[in-house]
Amino acid sequence: MSTSKKITSALISVYDKTGLEPIVRKLHAYNVTIYSTGGTQSFIEELGIPVERVEDLTSYPSILGGRVKTLHPKIFGGILNRRDLQEDQDQIVAYEIPNLDLVIVDLYPFEATVASGASHDAIIEKIDIGGISLIRAAAKNHKDVVIIPSQEQYATLEEILTNGAGSTTLEERVAFARDAFNVSSHYDTHIFNYFNQGETEAFKQSIQQAQVLRYGENPHQKGIFHGDLNAIFDKLHGKELSYNNLLDVDAAVNLMNEFKNEDPTFAILKHNNPCGLAIRSTLKQAYIDTLAGDPVSAFGGILIANKEIDLDTAVEINELFCEVVIAPSYNAEALELLKSKKNRIILVQKDILLPKRQFRTILNGVLEQDKDLITETAGHLETRTKLTPSEQEVKDLLFANKIVKHVKSNTIVLAKGNQLLACGTGQTSRVDALTQAIHKAKSFGFDLNGSVMSSDAFFPFPDCVEIAGNEGIKAVIQPGGSIKDDLSVDYCNENNIAMVFTGNRHFKH
Repeated sequence: MSTSKKITSALISVYDKTGLEPIVRKLHAYNVTIYSTGGTQSFIEELGIPVERVEDLTSYPSILGGRVKTLHPKIFGGILNRRDLQEDQDQIVAYEIPNLDLVIVDLYPFEATVASGASHDAIIEKIDIGGISLIRAAAKNHKDVVIIPSQEQYATLEEILTNGAGSTTLEERVAFARDAFNVSSHYDTHIFNYFNQGETEAFKQSIQQAQVLRYGENPHQKGIFHGDLNAIFDKLHGKELSYNNLLDVDAAVNLMNEFKNEDPTFAILKHNNPCGLAIRSTLKQAYIDTLAGDPVSAFGGILIANKEIDLDTAVEINELFCEVVIAPSYNAEALELLKSKKNRIILVQKDILLPKRQFRTILNGVLEQDKDLITETAGHLETRTKLTPSEQEVKDLLFANKIVKHVKSNTIVLAKGNQLLACGTGQTSRVDALTQAIHKAKSFGFDLNGSVMSSDAFFPFPDCVEIAGNEGIKAVIQPGGSIKDDLSVDYCNENNIAMVFTGNRHFKH
């Protein structure tokens, strides 16, 4: 038996009429009987195309302020009846119910209404009842019915109608049904999350956009990005972002968000960790001093700036092989120069709010947490030593502490004069992280005398401050909270080192 079915009748009821006209005209050209109601009916009539009123079919008007329009057995019977089941067909004849072969519907804009800051009552009115019911009914009976649940499917439907002379195949109807359940589940997820507000233990997230990546973390792994990159970036040049690129870009964006309103700031990241960062009076100098932090690791890295990239800065950047460059804007000459490398990815970052929740798959479930959004200021600092840090040391301590929360634990950050000197990253002990940072700083010619140290977590022993003191580090910032805090404080007091506590740990695993 052929799975191709001719569309002879359609129900159309949409909130947004954008893009609907070509579909309606094509259906009319194929002699399809169209049923509609309310604004959609008026829209079709204004096109000069005949339309049957749903109210005439059901013998009921739209009631309750439009809350009930299509919820009627003559509508749902026309959608849900099984064309190959005689019992259903006998009832269709007995109750004078027309077959509905095509349903075109969309949903009230619930997400957009919530995002607009509308009142609770206004939001509730945008919870669609009739539309979601029509979508589910038509998708369930996809063996006989075509469901078009949003404008995203209009172009596909128009093409199918043209190629099939008004008929559809089962394969096409299954594909539309899949889209329909994607739309309905996404809609319900956002309604649930609006009511939930993190109060229940259920985990529900839905993202409709997806981009297949070349591969995952390694070539033998498949990779997909679920999200809308176009909402965050305008891509101006280069190859497609890879899985690892996206991880690094995410780390770069979150790090630079700490310095969004600072003087010209540049950062270079590699494997999600900063290998250089500096704040200077010009972006060019910020880049030069950022690169000096670790010119070896910078090769193939991710570059990000908080100001427009000018030609002088671009000339410096162009000497380095890098995967991605991110900035809020580029002047024309700088952009032309940076585009000279065919594969270099150039992104303009848009000014949008970043998510405040984080998720990670583990074992057979998902971990969920608030993002680490605490950024310490001078008001957070509690001086625990006799020596109070100088004004410049406080600036450097806060600078280092902005960085430390974005470095893989265990970590130590060394900084001086608004410049990252070195990070110890992802070590199993804090001592190892410190010795790694010291080794890196010295290997690139930095003088640690007068520098400051930031730690993502407390010091259980005084060994780290002793090592730091021997290198000339003069101020330390840490969360505090160890039962042996006094040992580190005592050492600092004995060796003229200032130490401040923040009370906030910044682990990053």
